[in-house]
Amino acid sequence: MYRRILVAVEHSAADRTILEHIRPLAKLTGATLVLVHVADGWAARNMDQLKLKESEEIRDDRSYLDALEQELRADGLAVETRLAAGDPATEIIRAAEAEGVDLIAMSTHGHRFLADLIHGTTVDRVRHLVKVPVLLLRAEKK
Repeated sequence: MYRRILVAVEHSAADRTILEHIRPLAKLTGATLVLVHVADGWAARNMDQLKLKESEEIRDDRSYLDALEQELRADGLAVETRLAAGDPATEIIRAAEAEGVDLIAMSTHGHRFLADLIHGTTVDRVRHLVKVPVLLLRAEKK
């Protein structure tokens, strides 16, 4: 069924929604979880072309991914992580193709209405441009 599941995490409370949902599925299928976070701040988006040093944002995101990986491994799951920088939709699609995933899992919360209308949401762009199923869950409001 599923061998590799890409889980897009955004380093926010919304991640708990998708992680708690995908955990039992990964256990049931024996799938490897590929956690992907896309740093999209100014420094992250321009790091390569401006030859910038790793920013505090990137270091913090890497620590967050490491902590999630340890938590999920302690629960008996196979986990890989990938930290990307740039446009979230583009990088999630790129990671899905490079990692050969069977499913993309991500949460949605629709909090940037005007920007979403102008540019389209990350979720919408990913859903329409990948060739694998996309599992979307609305993030719980706390």
